[in-house]
Amino acid sequence: MKLKFKFLIALLAVFALVVSACGNDDDDGDDAAPAPAPTEAPTEAPAPAATEAPTEAPAPEPEPEPMATSIDIDGILAADLNNCAAPPTGDPIRVGMAMDFSDVVGFVDIPGSKLVPFIAEKVNCTGGINGSPVEVRVAEVGDDAVLATQELLDWGAHFLIGPPFADFALPILQTTEGQVPLFVAASTEPTLADASVNSFLVTFDDHGMSGAAAQWAYDQGITRAIVFTEGEGIPYTGVNPDAFIAKFEELGGEVVSVQTYVWAVDTDFSAQVNEIVGVSQNNEVVFSAALGFQVTALRGQLEGQGLDGLTYIGTDALDATGIQFEANNEGIAHTPHTSISPGDRIDTMLADYEAAKGEALESRGFMALYVDSMFLGIQGMLNCGCDNPADIGAAVAQIQGFQGLTGEITFAGTNGIPPKAVPINRIVDGVDTLVATIG
Repeated sequence: MKLKFKFLIALLAVFALVVSACGNDDDDGDDAAPAPAPTEAPTEAPAPAATEAPTEAPAPEPEPEPMATSIDIDGILAADLNNCAAPPTGDPIRVGMAMDFSDVVGFVDIPGSKLVPFIAEKVNCTGGINGSPVEVRVAEVGDDAVLATQELLDWGAHFLIGPPFADFALPILQTTEGQVPLFVAASTEPTLADASVNSFLVTFDDHGMSGAAAQWAYDQGITRAIVFTEGEGIPYTGVNPDAFIAKFEELGGEVVSVQTYVWAVDTDFSAQVNEIVGVSQNNEVVFSAALGFQVTALRGQLEGQGLDGLTYIGTDALDATGIQFEANNEGIAHTPHTSISPGDRIDTMLADYEAAKGEALESRGFMALYVDSMFLGIQGMLNCGCDNPADIGAAVAQIQGFQGLTGEITFAGTNGIPPKAVPINRIVDGVDTLVATIG
């Protein structure tokens, strides 16, 4: 019965459609066509399969929060630690600092290891990085850089900030096996940069620094040079003089005397002065990678022999050892990593630290390098959207045009040494003053 009833309903429906169609024709009232025979009547269409039945569209997945493409450095520096946003609750970004607190390097690594956690506080005060807090752990390398590094890796460091000299930086790289980014923050040692093992300088290297010093001297019209070195090829104290000589001679200058000395030790230069007196025309530039107290001691002894027309320029060692505060420093030039002016970003950052922590940091010109190291590692994480150290390193190697506290930093197309401009500062009327920028 059900089948007959359904068939009758279908037949009547077809008939109604035909009548309706005929009633709409302009045909002078001809009789309607006869209904089709039962065998011509359409059969009932089968019900659609259950899988074909329309279903309610699922609610769209919420769009993920867009990942920041750059770090708001100015916003972070301006953070008021007494008036913070809600604490970030995401997975932490972990910054490991393997630092050398010895007498040789402590003058930069100790204050640097204090400043970076302070800036991390400011990052977290602004809500973190895309909601993730930044955590910093400091491990002193002491006599065992491997042990300190392993401690940081076991903690889960996403990247490391390391000491400037190869003695400890190389064991760190051996421990990471090149799988964790290492920023040798205050180093200018070119051999420590190697993007293939995720090792990066944050500043110019010895060649860039001392080449700029030679360029500046030659630009002053000085065509003769006296150079102090610890020996050809010796890291820092020999490589910087080598680089100065190469650039100065390339420009057309003449090196009239090369003298040896012991770095950080010698203050009696009487033997060297006696030789210099025999060749000097009292118009040369004197270059070395010596420390501030050594350069002023040498100058006093040369002036004691009547050589008071010489120009002195040195490396970042002068900035690190306070040439600004040495007696008889007027006119001495050097190549700092940053030229700090009252009220600028770096000066304000250091003043904020002093106000918050009750102490002033030493080696001011180096401090922003440690902060930039942290920001570069975080930027690598943002660029790759990852937290695997090896992938972070690959992203860091492609960073281009990063606007850091110490200037623009690019690693793409380099082997881990950013092609940065070199400031030339000179003591003018007792004030450490920016007089040129090379590059």
